[in-house]
Formats: sequence, C-alpha cells, structure tokens
Amino acid sequence: MSRAWFISFEGIDGAGKSTHIEGLSTWFQNRGYRVTLTREPGGTPLAEKFRELALHESMDPLTEALLMFAARREHLLNVIEPALARGDVVLCDRFTDATFAYQGGGRGFDWSVLQSLEKMVQKVPATELRQPDLTIWFDLPPEVAAQRLSTARVPDKFESQPLSFFQNVREGYAKRMQASPKRFAQISADQTREGVWTDVLHAIEKAYTA
Repeated sequence: MSRAWFISFEGIDGAGKSTHIEGLSTWFQNRGYRVTLTREPGGTPLAEKFRELALHESMDPLTEALLMFAARREHLLNVIEPALARGDVVLCDRFTDATFAYQGGGRGFDWSVLQSLEKMVQKVPATELRQPDLTIWFDLPPEVAAQRLSTARVPDKFESQPLSFFQNVREGYAKRMQASPKRFAQISADQTREGVWTDVLHAIEKAYTA
C-alpha cells in the first residue's frame, strides 16, 4: 500500500469491532505504515463533548442527527482530512453509516434528510463527498450482541434500547451496504475472534487489489 487509505469499522455494540480496529492498527504499523486511529462521534476535544451529549442526553431525533453531523464536520476537518493529506491510514470506529443505521434505522428518522446532511457536511476540498475507501461491517444478530453486553458495562442510551431497535439498526446498515456494495465488506461477527480477524485481513487485501 502506497497511498492514504480511509477505513471505517461499523456494527452494533458487542460485535467486537473495537478489538479488531486496535489489532488492525498494530498490523499496519508493523508493516511500516503511519496510522491515525480515531472514532465517531468524537475524535477531537469538541467532538468528544458532542459525543457525551449524544450518548447520554435525551433529545429530539433531528437534534440528535444534527449533533452527530456537527461532530463529524469537526472531526473531518481537524483529524481525518489532515491525516489523509499526510498519507496516513485512517482507521475510524464508526462514521456516517452509523448515523444512517442508528438515527435512520433505529430512530426511524427521515433518510432523505440524513442524505442532505451527509452531502453538506462531507463535502471537503479534497473530494466532492468524503467517504471511506472501505467500510468493514461487523454484522451480528442483535440478540447475540445483547448477551455479550449483558455484564460488560453500564449501558448508554443507545445500548439500553430494546431488541427491536437494534434489529432496525441492522436493517439500516444493510440498506447502506445495498446502496454502496463496492465500499462495504460484510463480516459475520458471530464466530471466533480468530475467524473474524481472518475475514478482516481478507477484506483489506481484497479491497486494496480491487
């Protein structure tokens, strides 16, 4: 790999994406690549404040969507774009697909409004619409994720939603993948950690040689 690359990791909590994004960061660094490891919502001091509000405060669905995209704009301009300009591999724990999955799928918010916000926020000097080069979706049945999270930590307002919410989130991710199939790599997260890791590396190799 000789160019900057933007890879996002998506999936509901409990799918194991955070574990594998750390592993992939180490994998790239061991091969001599400079890596920027970041997350959404968050990634900058201001965006992290937005994250706390989004995860713990009750709010109108439009307010929630606007907050997510405001954090994303801050993150894009101050972290992601500078890193790509340096030639880094950017690994991001969630990006815009999560907003469509959680706010669009889970909350049932207007998909067309989210698309308008996406076009507005992700238009940057380097491209007409910044999107990841590859999105790895850790697909896990919601009931399995719930079992994994049952004793993990105190849930935030999203993690405490009913099973039907996460079923809708999963459908939201599927809808996004259907719209951009070449960008997505769907991985079954309901297997051993080793099996998931093998699939992650395969997705990286396949996307780079495509």
